[in-house]
Amino acid sequence: MSKLAVIALGGNALLRNNQAGTIEEQEANTTETLENLIFLVKEGYNLVFTHGNGPQVGNILMRNDAGEKQYGIPQMPLDICVADSQGGIGYMIERCLINVLRSHKLNRNVLTLMTLTEVDPNDDAFQNPTKRIGKILSKEEADRLSAEKGWTFKEDKKSPGGYRRVVASPVPRSVMNCEVVESNARAGTIVIAAGGGGIPVYTDKEGMVRPSEAVVDKDLASSLLATQIKADDFYVLTDVPFVYANFGEPNQEKLEFLNYADTLKYLEAGTFGEGSMAPKIKAALSFIENGGRQSIITESKKLEDKSYGTKITMHYDEKDLHKYE
Repeated sequence: MSKLAVIALGGNALLRNNQAGTIEEQEANTTETLENLIFLVKEGYNLVFTHGNGPQVGNILMRNDAGEKQYGIPQMPLDICVADSQGGIGYMIERCLINVLRSHKLNRNVLTLMTLTEVDPNDDAFQNPTKRIGKILSKEEADRLSAEKGWTFKEDKKSPGGYRRVVASPVPRSVMNCEVVESNARAGTIVIAAGGGGIPVYTDKEGMVRPSEAVVDKDLASSLLATQIKADDFYVLTDVPFVYANFGEPNQEKLEFLNYADTLKYLEAGTFGEGSMAPKIKAALSFIENGGRQSIITESKKLEDKSYGTKITMHYDEKDLHKYE
């Protein structure tokens, strides 16, 4: 049987920090990323892609705000905005992927699936919103929107003096329709699912599915989906070729191979940035802990070159240990 892999596309796979965010820019970035992943298709992998939506869903919210002010169009809640971004980004990835496959004369069906992610309405995250969405604003703009909308803003660590809206990011409990994802993927269709971490919902006391005003972490949702569909490998694509201990510090250390126990020690010691690499590490560990074969964290351009990327497994392989000799 073909191996099944879940690939979580990082934000820079679609939109770079120094870009305005035009569709031309996003399509070019997406195509470049997918070109770097086509070797997995050639190797016979069955694939499921997930993706983030942080800048895009934030822009949708701001368009909501502008539309209400200028044209009196009622604003849509956050779950609808996540759904909008999931559909739009999924369509873009699907079309770009079809074109990349055709350019390589590869015949695979591609399917974008609107995906709901179930969360706990009593999750502590609703009392402490931390997930940053939307553009970086000045303090004056952030204060105005906070007063008008009741939104919460926090200073962006990467941009001193800049502020971004923060919303709750509850832990995902289940990715709905995972059976549909798995059956299609194992039949050879490349599936795009759980975009933006999935549309957050919860089940009420009457058993009805209700919307949740939140954003689910893309990497945690991707890891959960990978576990639910019994994937072999889980790839987390980011903007660095390796995971580093004490990243950016004088004692920075490249971590090429890690087992579960050592990774957990590093995580608990605060070695990884809480707002950057730590969530990816947690997602990778969750997949391994729940039966996954390996998690690999790297940048898309380096994925095909096996000398790059941090590989996390439950136990060290003998060949991996020789790397440290």
